[in-house]
Amino acid sequence: METVWFGLVAAMIAIYVVLDGFDLGAGAIHLFVARNEAERDTVLASIGPVWDGNEVWLIAGGGTLYFAFPALYASSFSGFYLPLMMVLWLLILRGIAIEFRNHLRSLVWQPLWDVVFAAASALLAIFFGAALGNVVRGVPLDRSGEFFLPLWTDFTAGQDAGILDWYTLLIAVAALLALTVHGALWVALKTAGDVHRRARMAAKRLWWGLGVGVVAITLASFHVQPHLKASYAERPWGYIFPFLALVGLVGMRLLDGRREGMEAFLCSCLFLLAMLVSAAFGLYPYVLPSNGDPALSLTVANAAAAPYGLRVGLYWFIPGILLTTGYFVYTYRSFAGKVGGGTV
Repeated sequence: METVWFGLVAAMIAIYVVLDGFDLGAGAIHLFVARNEAERDTVLASIGPVWDGNEVWLIAGGGTLYFAFPALYASSFSGFYLPLMMVLWLLILRGIAIEFRNHLRSLVWQPLWDVVFAAASALLAIFFGAALGNVVRGVPLDRSGEFFLPLWTDFTAGQDAGILDWYTLLIAVAALLALTVHGALWVALKTAGDVHRRARMAAKRLWWGLGVGVVAITLASFHVQPHLKASYAERPWGYIFPFLALVGLVGMRLLDGRREGMEAFLCSCLFLLAMLVSAAFGLYPYVLPSNGDPALSLTVANAAAAPYGLRVGLYWFIPGILLTTGYFVYTYRSFAGKVGGGTV
């Protein structure tokens, strides 16, 4: 049962990254692909009906984590208190930027909130990437399952590492590139004219950096976290997930322009999902590794709630997730087509 919930939590986080990832990426690039007020309105309209709904998966993932793995929730939310507060403020700033920019028409007001929206979106992608890097690398857990990390130390990825080191920064940059390409492909899918053309061009140019980043983070991850190599050696069938990530990465490039970019965007979704599943597969059964003594790591066994609670919770989770999925399918079908008309 613990393994089932590990998969469910990983799946919800992956779905959040795919769904909220494209509007984070759209925010990060909207000042570059939109050159005037009308074009910026178009980019915002491309995510307008769904951006806040996408964040439901973040809340649901956090709630599920609290229910299924309370020890992990308690440890990570206390150890990562500072960066989590930063993420909270960035989420708030991003939300109010979208809402506030249309309250006044002036030469200062709207550009100010456009910059806030772009900066908050880019920084959220960076922070989420750094968070993933910390989980993969491991943290200095003590015997009580607690840890403390400064924001940075000497930027080495050893036992005395901070939240930011060379490895977590590498993951953060790769996450920014991945979500920016993802967002550019979404904007290209949902818009026409000059915005569509610039978004496609941005995706093409950033794709090369993403390709280099994928190679770099793969090699670095196997170097920093030896458990990844052991996991894939023990269960070689898991290499299907990195292979699917490679298929998605190549597909983004080869299928660009097909059906107005739908195939390329779906390949981007596949790439993000497969990359995150690859990381989860490699870490299992760890949910939060120790970068000191592996015996102190939090696993699906010692961090999970009682089996009875997990079993009963699953009975409630299934209908709840079916209702949520149905709502999202309805919303995205209702929002199908390009902004301002047309079909995709």
